[in-house]
Amino acid sequence: MQGSRFAFGPFVLDPGAGTLLRNDDPVAVGTRGLKLLAALVGRPGDILGKAELMDAAWPGTAVEEANLTVQIAQLRKLLGPAAGGGGEWIATVPRVGYRFTGAVERLGGAQRNPLPLPDKPSIAVLPFVNVGTDPEQDSFADGLTEDLITDLSRIPGLFVIARNSAFAYKGKAMDVRGIARDLGVRYLLEGSARRAAGRVRINAQLVDAVSGDHLWAERFDRGLDDIFAVQDEVTGKIVEALLGRLRASPPRNRPRNLEAYDLCVRARKLMDDSPQTAREAHLMLTRAVSLDPGYAEPYRWLAMNHWMGWVHSGGPTGSSRSVALELARKAVAIDPNDAGCRWVLAYLLAYERSFAEADAEFARAIELDPNEADAWAALSDIAVLAGRVEEGLEHSRKAFRLNPFPPSWYYLTLGQAQYAAGDYNAAVETLRRDETYRTSSRRFLAASLAQLGRLDEARAEVELFLVGNPQFTIRHWAATEPFRHAATLAHFVDGYRKAGLPE
Repeated sequence: MQGSRFAFGPFVLDPGAGTLLRNDDPVAVGTRGLKLLAALVGRPGDILGKAELMDAAWPGTAVEEANLTVQIAQLRKLLGPAAGGGGEWIATVPRVGYRFTGAVERLGGAQRNPLPLPDKPSIAVLPFVNVGTDPEQDSFADGLTEDLITDLSRIPGLFVIARNSAFAYKGKAMDVRGIARDLGVRYLLEGSARRAAGRVRINAQLVDAVSGDHLWAERFDRGLDDIFAVQDEVTGKIVEALLGRLRASPPRNRPRNLEAYDLCVRARKLMDDSPQTAREAHLMLTRAVSLDPGYAEPYRWLAMNHWMGWVHSGGPTGSSRSVALELARKAVAIDPNDAGCRWVLAYLLAYERSFAEADAEFARAIELDPNEADAWAALSDIAVLAGRVEEGLEHSRKAFRLNPFPPSWYYLTLGQAQYAAGDYNAAVETLRRDETYRTSSRRFLAASLAQLGRLDEARAEVELFLVGNPQFTIRHWAATEPFRHAATLAHFVDGYRKAGLPE
């Protein structure tokens, strides 16, 4: 369910889409301004303190109060005089904050379209609940959930929802039918885990969300050394309940050291948040490798960590590229049956322009795990840059179906594909979502707006983009992206130039 829209005077504000319309014409307003306006119109007549407003526009960031003053002044200029010609839409309450003075009508939000059930048994693994007294064991329950998702997704006869979407329900009490409807699946696995004194107790149950029937339930009480055997047993019983007995998938590489396993589970939650958390993840993963050098997964995430360090720093360096590629190759060498390791290697190979090897690794990743949503999303990116735009859009659709509540970079990839297809309005809608804010997708948003002739909005987005990416130039970007199609590259460069990005 998307959030409500708000109508006041000649304006309609849609916070979910990131748009403000005046008499159905778009108004060029930046992201911070939209967030402030949404906070104010969401509580018309109430006094909102400065701290509350700053938290709405700059969540988790310490900024000077002068920034708020500047944004409010810009909003007043954009909105003009209040309806009826009297005063301003946003009133100042001295030494306290601001208040929205106009009458606001809350319009209904757009319902999320129900997802059709796939033509094969479909399942989501909900986050297992930590029922122990130690909150530090949350990561153990999360790791158990993630491993079960990975094990099930490698079964060709199943459709399995990705981790990111499953974890959208962590800590939330919802009816199983509602969750299954949101995710477009028939079956849900739910359970709990308790880890203490060298033992683990796991309760798991498989539910048919259509009928409400419990198809299977069991409790496991084992020594902690048996945890991965328990995971295999749970996976086998679920598959048997849904599909009957099948030939087992190739075995996965399992850790020998549980501390290394815990570190890896904790680190992968930190990868995409910020440069600071990425550095914290790097320390955890490096420790995991030292504890268990024969465990593939930390090498895979370290490869992506170096890659994201390159992204956060604003441009590639030879050392970070070579280290990332070496780590990805190491991960695949340790566990050639891990689809996640394969697609990470494929992605990095594409950026090294080793296209034939990259294509082969992507194909092997999909063969090993057709439910690996991240592989489809990454493949979409590479296909678009190769000029195979429709193929890229189809890959993106598969990724979103497997991961209906995906990480933010999926939206960057989708918006890039929509721009490449010339569907600029769709790209603007995608790239103005809140999820894209931490990504570098504003360059594609600016280019899309420029191609639509909305140059004031495009230049506002360029200004925002360059705050976080001050070293960006069109020439450097064009030289480092793995394009294989001259016309597609020229199309992006044209949009960047129209938007005013630096050469």
